[in-house]
Amino acid sequence: MQVKCNVLDRQFQMYQSEYEEAALRVLRSGWYVLGNEVQQFEEAFVKYTGRKYCVGLNSGLDALILSVRALGIGKGDEVIVQANTYIATVLGITENAATPVFVEPDEYYNMDADKIEQAITDRTRAIMVTHLYGQASDMTRIAAIAQRYRLELIEDCAQSHGACFDGRMTGTFGISGCFSFYPTKNLGAFGDAGAIVTDDGAFADKIRMMRNYGSKVKYHNEIEGVNSRLDEMQAALLRVKLSHLRELNDERKVLAGRYSQGIRNPKIILPKLRDGAESIYHQYVVRCVDRDALQKALDQEGIQTQIHYPIPPHLAACYRHLGHKKGDYPITESYAETVLSLPIYTGMTFAEQDHVISQINAWGKEESR
Repeated sequence: MQVKCNVLDRQFQMYQSEYEEAALRVLRSGWYVLGNEVQQFEEAFVKYTGRKYCVGLNSGLDALILSVRALGIGKGDEVIVQANTYIATVLGITENAATPVFVEPDEYYNMDADKIEQAITDRTRAIMVTHLYGQASDMTRIAAIAQRYRLELIEDCAQSHGACFDGRMTGTFGISGCFSFYPTKNLGAFGDAGAIVTDDGAFADKIRMMRNYGSKVKYHNEIEGVNSRLDEMQAALLRVKLSHLRELNDERKVLAGRYSQGIRNPKIILPKLRDGAESIYHQYVVRCVDRDALQKALDQEGIQTQIHYPIPPHLAACYRHLGHKKGDYPITESYAETVLSLPIYTGMTFAEQDHVISQINAWGKEESR
């Protein structure tokens, strides 16, 4: 049996008629950028997240970059970020000429709140927290630290659409909740797309101007901006998927629960869930000291897996100028060498999952005899 790490067409097939109706509506409208569909999606996402404002953008990376820029953070400023995040989080900082200050993750793969304060200097302007793999970070503590030191709090919610901490949705703790709608996300578009949510009206207005060349009125450019507009087609398709997001997230929780109950191999470390935190299991990530051997064995049985992420940002070639070296962040580096993402996606069958579970449980038994 072949089991891919991610399959995108099954969720399309589940709601095919709705997607096709939305796509045709846009095509027939004759209006394809920043129109009624974008406005309606923004209103729907505001209602879903519980924030006051939403601004649709071209990507999650643009959401991060523009959020940092709108806050006036730039050269000479520092932003605290977790060391094991995807590089896009860090690019949101460095694209504004600010300096990322890395903090190690905790046992839940998110920013370790115990290590934040020691990273704060007189140049620190913000904390950028990532809700990695779909689990909400320790937001009560992190938000309290940001408030105590008068730091801006930016949330990278690219993997946490709908995840909550103490009943409060990710993306609602800081001034800006930054979302990616890349096709593989729990709330994924059919191309690139993103958004920010906020309760700050002035901040939202600035992001709106920045996404459209710095203008409110065409050809009247008040600030330097970019082209980062959510198009009508993606907005219409996202509205369809958003209407089903709770059931789609629930499906992943069921699949994650079956993994957690079914995998019984002492060589495999299963993911943990923090008290008060919810995970929508964008990824189901295990750890294994012999990760590469496990991945190879699963591949031979037709099971595709991925590594999120094999090279930590502080060791990326593009950030050599920051002066970091191997050993600077040992927990992060250990995770990079041991994490493995198992297949989990909308429409995954129990038979497919049982094949993954049985092969993991069988792995290594011959060697131990």
